[in-house]
Amino acid sequence: MTEASATPSASTDPWAPFVAAVVASLAEGFSSIGVPSDPSALLAQLDLEGGPQGDAAFPLHRWAGPAGLAPAVLAERLVATLQPGAEVSEVRASGAYLNFRADTVRLTERTLRMVLDRGARYGHSDGVGIAACVEHTSANPTGPFHIGRVRNAIIGDTLARALRAAGTPVTSQYYVDDMGRQAAMITWIWSKPRDEWPPEIRAAVAGLEVAGEKVDTHRGRPYPAASAYLKAHPEAQAEVAAIVLQTESGSPPPQHRQLSQSILDGMLQSLARLHIEFDEFVWESDFLRDGSVERVLERLHAAPHAVHEANGAWAIDTSSYGLPKESKTVVVQRGDGTSLYVSRDVAYHLSKFSRFQRVVDVLGQDHRLHAVTLDALLAEIGESRRPEFVIYQDITVPDGGRMSTRGGSAVWLDNLLAEAVERARREVLTRREDLGSGAVEHIAEAVATGAVRYHIVRVASEKPVVFRWEDALSFEGRSGPFCQYSYVRAVSVLRKADAEQPPYPFDAARLTDPEEADLIRVIARLPRTVQYAARRSHVHALAGYAHDLADQFNRFYHAVPVLRSVEQRPSRVALVAAVRQTLGNALDLLGIPLLDAM
Repeated sequence: MTEASATPSASTDPWAPFVAAVVASLAEGFSSIGVPSDPSALLAQLDLEGGPQGDAAFPLHRWAGPAGLAPAVLAERLVATLQPGAEVSEVRASGAYLNFRADTVRLTERTLRMVLDRGARYGHSDGVGIAACVEHTSANPTGPFHIGRVRNAIIGDTLARALRAAGTPVTSQYYVDDMGRQAAMITWIWSKPRDEWPPEIRAAVAGLEVAGEKVDTHRGRPYPAASAYLKAHPEAQAEVAAIVLQTESGSPPPQHRQLSQSILDGMLQSLARLHIEFDEFVWESDFLRDGSVERVLERLHAAPHAVHEANGAWAIDTSSYGLPKESKTVVVQRGDGTSLYVSRDVAYHLSKFSRFQRVVDVLGQDHRLHAVTLDALLAEIGESRRPEFVIYQDITVPDGGRMSTRGGSAVWLDNLLAEAVERARREVLTRREDLGSGAVEHIAEAVATGAVRYHIVRVASEKPVVFRWEDALSFEGRSGPFCQYSYVRAVSVLRKADAEQPPYPFDAARLTDPEEADLIRVIARLPRTVQYAARRSHVHALAGYAHDLADQFNRFYHAVPVLRSVEQRPSRVALVAAVRQTLGNALDLLGIPLLDAM
């Protein structure tokens, strides 16, 4: 994380006094050599990534011209004039950069005090930001989740958690598409008695159903076969089209909403295992019932680039918006008067804009064109506001290939979780033969779900995820189990020290060992990492942070005695307590369960 602007306050961020001291020192230094500077510009340029050279780096390239000096010469000149104060222990010039080192004792005192005082609130900001909506997942209620789609849910849920921690009132929404052809296909097949199903569809599901299977699996089982059947049978296509028209007119078949809801309920059971929930469910058909879609269509008819086609349809010429040539005309209303998904999506976004100042949509890369089209239509009706799009790439398997959504070849989330639990169970049993079956199952479930969430969220959304079991369930390296195990290690140290509960007295001056100082610096980074993840929608930064903290704690654990120390023992126990709290908070932001034993 290199951006320093929009940071937490001094009451929630251990780095804030140090950063303020660096900015003030830079401003005075530039002033002393006759170069005007603005504190906000200085802060924006400050690199707080940290490293061997220091805790903050300031590049001087853009300031060299106004100073009339080469960047490296300017760095030496400033070092000679800077008076950074008590918060900064050292300032060094390194080429075109100034590097600042925080005073370790002051940072340690402030960080431990803040973590131990704020507890579960450490890493969270107290200020209230603008209201935000994160719409994610929104898979059609036609059957169980496949693993590719669940990346949407994990990114969206983690972003909502990060925004809440950053002080933003957040509403997470699931947009339920009960209007389109896919939902109509489910109603078409299940509104018929089983013995009236086409033989091809009956044969496709014969022998596959299992007693007590989840409702989304049961109701979604004929979907691939029904989809294939419709392609070859125009009369069946007409029946499905009639259901679409009924739904559009506000008079859907009696079972339609009930079927969608039942499948959705089963899908949500799967997400609940990954600790993913929603604040609101927004049904697409509601925008037809309340007249929102009709009002949008009226505005689109009057849009600058509206085209009334010969067949009675309405379209928008989007050639001036940079869309692909094949999409330069976007139909917004069919000749029979019915709306399209994109028109209804405009109504949905106008509803979101009326309630929220920040609107975020999490979409797969195959919906990128839809995002551009939505922006174009919003511009056509004179709407100045736009959603933010978090576009993610596919999940692939090691031998290559995109995980399928249709055709019956998808990797289902329920099956993936079942295999993850089985693999985790075997791993737990090899490590802990003393545990009872109930404890083993509890740990296996927590490790499995944590492994899946972490393995998917750790990769930046713009990059594909290659799902490998050996990486996801590894107890070493960049994985959920490694982070969980590190948390358990901290719990174990505190248990052995008979210090599972506060108070945790400490003397910051006794925590100056290099591994201790490095660990403190990682602990202190959580508030800024949360702010960065929330501001930029880069939730993979939280996964990276959790690994960095777990990794540094293990370095400390192997290098520095805690229980065997004497004078340093209370302070080191307090440091371990801070690790337990901070790592626990980070894992909670990632939706990963905390364990006391593994």
